[in-house]
Amino acid sequence: MLDSARFMTKPIIAVLAGEELFASFFDERRKRRLRGFSRWTLYPIRQFDGVIPPGLRDADALITTWDSPYLSAETMRQMKSVKVIVHCGGEVKKRFEKSLFSKLVIVNTPEPMARPTAELGAAFLLYAARNVDYYRDALRRKSNRIYSEVHTTGGADESLLGREVGMIGCGRIGRALIDMLRGFDVRWRVHDPFASKELAARLPVQFDSLNGVLKRSSLLVLTAAATDKTRHLLNRERLAMLPDGAVVINIARGSLIDLPALTKEVRSGRLRCALDVTDPDEPLAVDHPLRTLPGAIVTPHVGGGGPHTRGAMADAAMDELERFFGGDPVQHRVTTDMLSRMT
Repeated sequence: MLDSARFMTKPIIAVLAGEELFASFFDERRKRRLRGFSRWTLYPIRQFDGVIPPGLRDADALITTWDSPYLSAETMRQMKSVKVIVHCGGEVKKRFEKSLFSKLVIVNTPEPMARPTAELGAAFLLYAARNVDYYRDALRRKSNRIYSEVHTTGGADESLLGREVGMIGCGRIGRALIDMLRGFDVRWRVHDPFASKELAARLPVQFDSLNGVLKRSSLLVLTAAATDKTRHLLNRERLAMLPDGAVVINIARGSLIDLPALTKEVRSGRLRCALDVTDPDEPLAVDHPLRTLPGAIVTPHVGGGGPHTRGAMADAAMDELERFFGGDPVQHRVTTDMLSRMT
């Protein structure tokens, strides 16, 4: 907790969020905590029209969320008192003009989202490996033929136990997923040009080229950042490298996949998919084929944004503000050098 004796006046904090969204992060207990070390005001603004509200001119800090307005250098010139911006979420690159990362302390709060997002990836992997959809659809028919098939052939599912799984991207979420599935003895074939190869010494991973991962992955998980270089990383040609019957699982960003190309593969029955994110940005069109195609699972970007996680992000945001105004270093500052590797 912040030691109030370390400074004489509570900092003025402006929260840029709608009331309902703000309440999903800050319950009454967290509002009291915020009030204990600051003078805060909620500004439900989605975009600036050139002139900011008068109260924002005196703010020492901003708290933002994923519905906050884009902040440009010109806008911030009207808020000269702001010294730090804390974002409740992970993605900051598209929310603040690049020059601001060197002029201000900008902090994000991605850590609470890693394990819940990895958990969804684990659920998708287990669901896909055991081919639950196949059996569910078979039992919806007015036939018991599936029982005979399973008895005679062993069925259409495999086990995740001891399998090799492909992964593209091995950052915070990827490492959380690997750690989460240790008990399944999964062997991971990973492509990530930014990951430290020392990870192979403490995690069950083998690093490989992108093509090497694709050609060997009957189960493929995407956890990479969305950058200019990774846009449509899985295009038509690379999707064609995957083995017949492979499953593409995306718990990262929709832009990693050429969605029309993937849709064509799923429609043909050659590939299956489990997607928490789509491209263009959500929501997925109500008449999009992947909503109903056999072999496709689509969830509405639920990986890391649940109520418990949002509360944890609010706690992390307040921790950082207390550090900053208490004279201690923040722990999750985003610098200009980091932007090229971030979503």
